[in-house]
Amino acid sequence: MTIAALLLAQQFYELKPSPRFAYATIGLLFVNISVSGTLTHFAAPPVIMVAYTWNWGLLHMLTHFGVRAVLGVVISTLLYYFIFRRELAALAVRAAEQKTPTQRPPAPAWITLVQLGFLAFTVWQAHHPVMFIGAFLFFLAFAQATAHHQSKVDLKSPILVGFFLAGLVIHGGLQAWWIEPILSRLGEVPLFLSAIVLTAFNDNAAITFLATLVPGLTDSLKFAVVAGAVTGGGLTVIANAPNPAGQAILARYFPDGVAPLRLLAAALAPTVIMAVCFMAF
Repeated sequence: MTIAALLLAQQFYELKPSPRFAYATIGLLFVNISVSGTLTHFAAPPVIMVAYTWNWGLLHMLTHFGVRAVLGVVISTLLYYFIFRRELAALAVRAAEQKTPTQRPPAPAWITLVQLGFLAFTVWQAHHPVMFIGAFLFFLAFAQATAHHQSKVDLKSPILVGFFLAGLVIHGGLQAWWIEPILSRLGEVPLFLSAIVLTAFNDNAAITFLATLVPGLTDSLKFAVVAGAVTGGGLTVIANAPNPAGQAILARYFPDGVAPLRLLAAALAPTVIMAVCFMAF
């Protein structure tokens, strides 16, 4: 989310698109980021919450969710491109007329390789806190030692997300008394639609975590609740944990901030497309 938002800020929003195009882009961004987290079993909080409990690995996520997510992302992006193709062409002309800003030299290749190494090690040791924390401390030291080649390390957003997920695990178990009867009585399609609606008012990780507290869920119901949770992850800022980070980066390009109703309207079309892709294929 952070990388995509920064790229959009520099190469798209700086060109001052129309408000309609600006909202369509952020809505599409939020939905695409949410569903793309299903490509692996470690990419998104709503998936992390269930992957270990339900024994969902990389192959399972790719075959059951990833293919549908990619299909939905491609269809939604092409649809928005077709709708805004004239305005996008005008922005391309405007970008060509502007002078290229001075950029700092790219980081050396070895810096990039070390960063990728830290990333790979973190994924490998994700379930071993001691190894992860040790590697993270080494990463902070490396980032400080090579600060002239690095962007500023901003820990505020990830720490807040971490506290949210920790609180969810600690207190979520107390919600089983009411969530179990509801989820256990819903069929596949009602559960899918309910997860989409609930996600708009709650973080989608909360929805999937509560689903793990329901014993005896069938595979089809597990698919429905996770698919619904990630499908609705772009409808509001609070629907998906990375959304506030994207809003924080892009909010300055919206005169009065990101309006909730306009964001909902912008994300509605890709949300419907993703719902069809998950349930019809």
